[in-house]
Amino acid sequence: MQGSRKSPYMTYLRCLIGICVALVHVSTIQATTPTPTKTDHELIQDILKENQKLHNELNAMKQSVTDLTRQVMLQQTFVEERIRSDGSSGLKQIRNNENGERTYQTYTESGVSVSAVHEHSSNIRTIGLGEMNVVMNGVEFRTRHNDYLLAMPASHPGYNAQVDIPFPEVPPAVLHKATVPEQVEEMKLWFKAFKEQDYSVRDYRPYFKAVLCYMDGGWTTNTNTVEEPFMSDRHSIDASSWFDLQDKVRFTSYSGGKSNLENFAYLPTTIMNVVNGTPEYAQWNYRIICHPLQNDLPTAALKIVDDLNSRMRRNLPMSIYNTTRLARYVVRNPPHGRHEESSLWSLLDELMYEIPGKDNYGTNVTDDALGQKLYHVNSDPTNLTPINTAHYHRFYKIVDKDAMGNKVVHRGFSDPNLFAAQTSDHKIAGLTMTTCDHSHEGHHGNNHFRPQACTTFTQRYTWAIPLEIIYMTPLLRWNPYNLTHVDAYTGQEIYDVMHTSTGQRRNGNLDPAHAYNGTHNKLYYRTPAELFGDGKTVDHSSADTAKGFVGVLDPKGIVRKVVASGTRVILPSISGVGQIRTRYPIMPFHSDGQQTRKELDALKDMVMNMARYGPLFETEPTTLSLANQTYNNQPHAFHVAPTARDPPGNHDHYINIVQSDLEELKQGHTIRGLLTSVDNGHQHSVDISMDSRGHFVMASCDGMAQCWDGHSNQLTLEY
Repeated sequence: MQGSRKSPYMTYLRCLIGICVALVHVSTIQATTPTPTKTDHELIQDILKENQKLHNELNAMKQSVTDLTRQVMLQQTFVEERIRSDGSSGLKQIRNNENGERTYQTYTESGVSVSAVHEHSSNIRTIGLGEMNVVMNGVEFRTRHNDYLLAMPASHPGYNAQVDIPFPEVPPAVLHKATVPEQVEEMKLWFKAFKEQDYSVRDYRPYFKAVLCYMDGGWTTNTNTVEEPFMSDRHSIDASSWFDLQDKVRFTSYSGGKSNLENFAYLPTTIMNVVNGTPEYAQWNYRIICHPLQNDLPTAALKIVDDLNSRMRRNLPMSIYNTTRLARYVVRNPPHGRHEESSLWSLLDELMYEIPGKDNYGTNVTDDALGQKLYHVNSDPTNLTPINTAHYHRFYKIVDKDAMGNKVVHRGFSDPNLFAAQTSDHKIAGLTMTTCDHSHEGHHGNNHFRPQACTTFTQRYTWAIPLEIIYMTPLLRWNPYNLTHVDAYTGQEIYDVMHTSTGQRRNGNLDPAHAYNGTHNKLYYRTPAELFGDGKTVDHSSADTAKGFVGVLDPKGIVRKVVASGTRVILPSISGVGQIRTRYPIMPFHSDGQQTRKELDALKDMVMNMARYGPLFETEPTTLSLANQTYNNQPHAFHVAPTARDPPGNHDHYINIVQSDLEELKQGHTIRGLLTSVDNGHQHSVDISMDSRGHFVMASCDGMAQCWDGHSNQLTLEY
């Protein structure tokens, strides 16, 4: 793209060539003219004056182009800043397919499902996800139809390098059963243990592995050829260049039409820098990829979000909402904690911090570009640990307080959902800035002391948002009928699976002539149909591709009745177990950052839970059980014992709770993520529990066994 634009220097060169030609022409005229009106010297002087005039005009034009280009660049910054202040990073809109008399009857972040999730469980690794309009750090873009794969970043360097996520093993207790019916019955017990989260008899945790799938994006230096940032076995961008893609998107936006295969994406181009009058362009791109979590994630850590407009559109009570694809979740901090409270470094932060940016796994990068080194929020103040900015994070700690007295900093000005990761990969466009140390700058009379030193640095960052938690199950590997599998998406071997020796096409019917002759990566049917009451897809959508059940020939030519073994949103009902969700959408919404959304969410909580929030009503609702709500919301406060350690000096803190919190503590629960009052310019994030003697204690303080400034762990209930 950049190379196709004419440089101002070419224009300057052409002018010089023209002047030289003029000089030769004048010399020729002088040689043939007997009585010139001007001497050679005068003619040369005239030409040199004209040359200087052209040079000055060229410089003026060059400066004008530079100024206009910079203004365009700043205009893009203005647009991004406006979007940043209007909302957060997150999902903004999916494609609308319905209208109605009420605003909530049209699609926003949800339609028939949240973020257009659907199933391709007949494919070995494909996760169904449709088109989305997304905002990320002020950049608004629209994706193609996504349908991403269960893949993870590579452990070696390489831009967007990825590898397949290993599937979990099948429990040996299942494989040791002699017959398929016995394996089926044993497998049911493992799914029951997973659903009930009971690993006391069958430790399901090594065989039901959680992965966190996320979307990251950034400005790339490839502004010419279209680059597919992540693999899909079903979709790719339909364009020969970024220009071609932009023209197609402009046309469909102008006409209101669409790509039938949904392979267009609106990915903006911007001017990152202007160097000597020449603009340097960057192209926005994104990818969807997954990370296998290091530890087991209990399903209790995922709390359902009541997106009321989705329930209203389909008239769904909460008891049914959880069994549909409309359900969205948040990562609780922790499963039994006071998750409604604000927090700093949460469980979601911990999970996202496991994920590397574009430098992939195994890279450690620190950041001190803006004059202060960045440290991990949970660092021990006496032994600070630098935060690895090559991994996705949204909080960091600094040593010196900022102008507001804070030491913990959130990425972005007001974006609660913004995760950032630094990279050294030059395929990500960077920005350069110069800062000067003004610590010794001052005034003495009319003399000014100059800053000691200035530093110029360049950084490259990408950003990310979480999309969903997926629990991989043993069904991804389980092959009790020992069906032949072709590890491919195309080729002669797949043809043999789909056709008889005479060329007749197989369709999966339960007879030898039509049953599939094995499986392949887009025909992944290996699970015995007996595991489920039926093979029907739960809350089916028109985008799903799997059949209920099919016939597949085993190596002996026997037709086996099997169902799809790939990833599902919700598994069909298992006898004695019921339905089990394996995909938990957790993507944030762009509207999370809007003031009106915050007000509406607060009002919704009050209306939907009057017993808890009764005291907040200006006029008490007549249907409210006043005695019950008054008791549950009685205010209490814990006193944190004073400390005289210096720094920070003699001080104490208070922690506000309510009666319902006390009841949880008495039942043996731990209340996590409570924030103390601010004293001596700081506060603590604490977890509270009751010990075996009935005393209230701080189970942890700022992620450590004891507060860094010496407070006792013993708490006093003031009232």
